[in-house]
Amino acid sequence: MKYYIILLLFTISFSSFAQKVEKDGKTYEVKKEKIFLNGEDVTETLNLEDRQAILKEATTISEEMKVKEKAEKAAKKLEKENKKAEKAQKKAEKAQKKAEKELKKREKLQKNFERAQNNLEKAQKKYEKLKKRGKLSPVDEGKWLEKIEKLTEKAEKAKKKL
Repeated sequence: MKYYIILLLFTISFSSFAQKVEKDGKTYEVKKEKIFLNGEDVTETLNLEDRQAILKEATTISEEMKVKEKAEKAAKKLEKENKKAEKAQKKAEKAQKKAEKELKKREKLQKNFERAQNNLEKAQKKYEKLKKRGKLSPVDEGKWLEKIEKLTEKAEKAKKKL
């Protein structure tokens, strides 16, 4: 609705403004098929050829103004569309960066989890090996069990973060 009102106003303004036409060193104003010279109606005093030439030139000028106006509107519309596209592109880039950041975070958490699991397995194997050979004193055994418990907690924390 707003655009129709603006279009109506432009149409009225074009029809109400006079077209200035230069002919034989004189400046004529053309308003709705009437020709004025210095504010006086001279439509009837001009011969038919001059009248037609002036009216034809006035319509040409009017059409040029309309074409120019359409081109300006198209340029504004294109500019708005470009701004929209730039905005959408920035938004997409931002979303992509966020996704990449999330992926890196996930990979890091996965790596931490695997490392914690690996350390736990190594510690358990070493503990079992030492226990099997009988090289563990009761104090050492307590230390190894405490170490394995801490590594188990680290692995569980890493798994939760995943």
